[in-house]
Amino acid sequence: MMKQTEYLKTLYANRFDHKQRKAKNAMWKILVDSFLQAHVGRNGRVLDIADGYCEFINQVEAREKFLIDLNPDSQDFTDPNVKVLHLDILSDIPENILPFVYFDAIFVSNFFEHLHSKEELIQVLAFCFDRLRTGGRLLIIQPNFKYSYREYYDFIDHHLPITIGSLAEILKAIGFSIDIMIPRFLPFSTKGRPSSSLLLKIYLKLPILWRFLGGQMFVRASRSL
Repeated sequence: MMKQTEYLKTLYANRFDHKQRKAKNAMWKILVDSFLQAHVGRNGRVLDIADGYCEFINQVEAREKFLIDLNPDSQDFTDPNVKVLHLDILSDIPENILPFVYFDAIFVSNFFEHLHSKEELIQVLAFCFDRLRTGGRLLIIQPNFKYSYREYYDFIDHHLPITIGSLAEILKAIGFSIDIMIPRFLPFSTKGRPSSSLLLKIYLKLPILWRFLGGQMFVRASRSL
C-alpha cells in the first residue's frame, strides 16, 4: 500500500509541473509583496501550514519562519532560513517542538478543503489559536464553496466544503476575533485567471474585479486573549 507521503509527492508532482510551479512562484511573489506582507508585518515569527512548494514562506519577510507539511518534497523547495517540520498537524505536536503563544502570524492557504471533517477543521483552528501570541493574526486564503462549487471537486483531494459564513462561525466559537473578511478575493485556481504576474498585479489593485472573478476568500482573524 502506498504511504501517505508517497501519495502526496506523486499527486502534487503530477498536478504542477516545473513550468507551472515557476509561474506560481512568480505570482506568489506579487501576492506577498502587494497584499499579504502588510498583514504579516516584517519582524515577527511566522508559521506556514501545508505549503508544500513554499511559495509564501520563502518570500515573506519575517524574523523567524516555520513550515509544517507532510509532503517530503517541501524540504527541497524551502530557503535555508525556514525551519521545516514534517509533521501531521492533526497529531499531538509537543510544545517543545512548536511552542504555545509564540507566533505573530500563521498563514494557511488552500488547506482546509483537504480535511475530511468539520472536527478536523476545529482541531486545526484550535492548534492555530493555541500557537498564536495575544494579538497574533491568522491569515486564511481558502476556496469559498458558495462561489466555487462548480470546480470544487475537480481535485481528488478536496473533501470539506467551506463558506465564509461557516468559517467565520467556527473561528468566533474558538475565540478568534474577525478583522477582515473578503468573500470573493482570488480566482479559484492558479490555472485560471489572472494567468500572469502582471495580470495579478493589476487584479489586486482593482477590487471591483474580485466580485466577478473571485472564487477564494480571504480572512484575517486575531487572538485577542
